[in-house]
Amino acid sequence: MMKLKESTMRKTWVVCLLAMICCLLWGSAFPCIKVGYKLFQVDSTDTAAQILFAGCRFTLAGVLVILFGAVLQRTFLKPGRTAIAKIIKISLLQTVLQYFFFYVGLAHTTGVKGSIVEASNVFLSILVSSLLFRMEKLDAKKIIGCMIGFAGVVIINLSGNDVSMSFNLMGDGFVFISALAYAFSSVLIKKYSQTENPVMLSGYQFLLGGIIMVAGATAAGGRLTAVSVKGGMLLLYMALISAVAYTLWGILLKYNPVSKVSIFGFTNPVFGVILSALILGEGSAFGMSGGIALVLVCAGIFIVNWTKPEKE
Repeated sequence: MMKLKESTMRKTWVVCLLAMICCLLWGSAFPCIKVGYKLFQVDSTDTAAQILFAGCRFTLAGVLVILFGAVLQRTFLKPGRTAIAKIIKISLLQTVLQYFFFYVGLAHTTGVKGSIVEASNVFLSILVSSLLFRMEKLDAKKIIGCMIGFAGVVIINLSGNDVSMSFNLMGDGFVFISALAYAFSSVLIKKYSQTENPVMLSGYQFLLGGIIMVAGATAAGGRLTAVSVKGGMLLLYMALISAVAYTLWGILLKYNPVSKVSIFGFTNPVFGVILSALILGEGSAFGMSGGIALVLVCAGIFIVNWTKPEKE
């Protein structure tokens, strides 16, 4: 059964389908976060309240993953002693540091620049996996695929917008640190899931990271004052986004090279722009630039995942 699962999870079409589901869910988070800020009356400059909102989301996501995992595996997901240190490392990188630097950075830069800089996490994940952890070989195919996919991200974000080439540490620098934290967390998930249950790792790192973010944001004066049924339902949906997407992503990383999975991350901002246009009426993602961006991102994914067919 284990061999069957492993062989299935390594099939390119399975990786493509599940990774695209993850990225579609993450893409829907972009407009949902903005809707959430309106429902909870969170000001765009109130970083503490934004981190508190994210902390509530991830705490709930952790609870959901642990519960769902227990139901599906018919046993309570209890971390062993060897897993505790791993959970802490992943939690600090993937949940706490990534989102702290992302929210603070986004408050000091434009959404366009933030999205472009954040997309560098795909490059960084592959570089960390290849050069630091030696998990896979960095070849020309992966570099070319990343460059083409990144070009698509730039095009979809620059559509109808101007972006300055200036750089500031509190803005662009913090978003880059966020991307770097994500890259290291992806590689650690790949490494640790070889000996630990990826569902268990996902659930407890969310729970721990969420609690830390809630405590830190509350201490910094963050408050969510306008609580409503609509807001609660949206928060539940966003928790499900994290619970489902990150757990699936962790399982994919367990059985596949980091580059094969991470390259799909280029579709996150594309889905985000498209869904923001549909849900929020922001801009237009269906013109020439949107089509070109989608083609480039798909081409990048294809190049990285393409392998020569074996001769019979």
